[in-house]
Amino acid sequence: MNKEEKPPILWLQAGIFLGTLLVAAIGVPWYGVSHGFHWSAWLGFALVLVANGISITAGYHRLWSHNAYKASGLLRLPLALFGAATLQNSILVWASGHRRHHRYIDDFDKDPYCANRGLWFSHIGWMLRDYESSREDFSNVRDLQRDPIVAWQHRYYVPLALAMNFIPPLLLGWITGDWIANLLLAGVLRLVISHHSTFFINSLAHYWGKQPYTDHNSARDNGVLALLTYGEGYHNYHHQFQSDYRNGVRWWQFDPTKWLIKAASWIGLTRDLNRTPDFKIREAIVAMQFKHAEQSLALSINPEKLRTIVEQEYQQFLQSLQQWKALREQWYVRKREKLAEARDDWYRKWDQTNLRAGFRELEHALKLQQKRLEQINLQLRLRMA
Repeated sequence: MNKEEKPPILWLQAGIFLGTLLVAAIGVPWYGVSHGFHWSAWLGFALVLVANGISITAGYHRLWSHNAYKASGLLRLPLALFGAATLQNSILVWASGHRRHHRYIDDFDKDPYCANRGLWFSHIGWMLRDYESSREDFSNVRDLQRDPIVAWQHRYYVPLALAMNFIPPLLLGWITGDWIANLLLAGVLRLVISHHSTFFINSLAHYWGKQPYTDHNSARDNGVLALLTYGEGYHNYHHQFQSDYRNGVRWWQFDPTKWLIKAASWIGLTRDLNRTPDFKIREAIVAMQFKHAEQSLALSINPEKLRTIVEQEYQQFLQSLQQWKALREQWYVRKREKLAEARDDWYRKWDQTNLRAGFRELEHALKLQQKRLEQINLQLRLRMA
């Protein structure tokens, strides 16, 4: 499509975004000053806001778009209902567009919310006009079309969205006796914040932050955005390891969506949680450190000694990758050999093999190499300062 063309405006979406924003920016402060909001109204607002946010992150995103884990119907149903309340379209439409985003990230014509088209476009502009890249195409969500809850939510999306946007605030208003306050807070303000916190990942998370795992796309890790989006801010990691049920993989990283999915597995609501092996995560980090070192060496004065060290480290890195590949092949061979045996017996024997020790040894070696490369890159930066 020609970059200068302007598709027609989608007036319904534009009206919803503008109308709710005006009410949140003008109506909420006015009512707060003139009448005040009881703490119960703020509590109701917080509860519905979190339910909306988690439904997008744990439901629309990690469960349905990426199949990062499996969930029982007892969890999938409320995720589908509160997901409809966010007015971000049905699961089917959302997941289809998001899968295209991952497949064609940063492609001007194929990525629905391509960051290369500007901050405004990737944040909200892509939904305000009838862009070809945003049109519905369900060829990449055949698996979701077979999900009865997804199909039901898609078929009845409009009445479900209306019900889930009005019933919770009205119910809270009936309980507290203040209908207007709850409609303003749990209804409108909640919707605006839910919208833009999600949109921040499409926009700011491709402009602001670090790229510790890959620079092959514009996605970035940002702890501030993670605080606003229930853990979705670690976007560089996510684009490198999209099938992982976690976005924040470090113990100190804020990812309540990950904690919820993990906790739900303890009571049987979730299962088959996908985790990227630690070795593969460190491999990505170390590969980026080598790239930074090479870039710094090219600009450094008299870098011969450090270049020799970097080359030695790189050869060790390649050797670790070969050893990892060999261990993985052994693992698959052993797994095929044990298929006929009882599951518990397989795991008991597996724990007795040297394969686990081999994997741990390689992961530890890569961790040490990561620390050495951090020091090398620090020395290079000091030389360039």
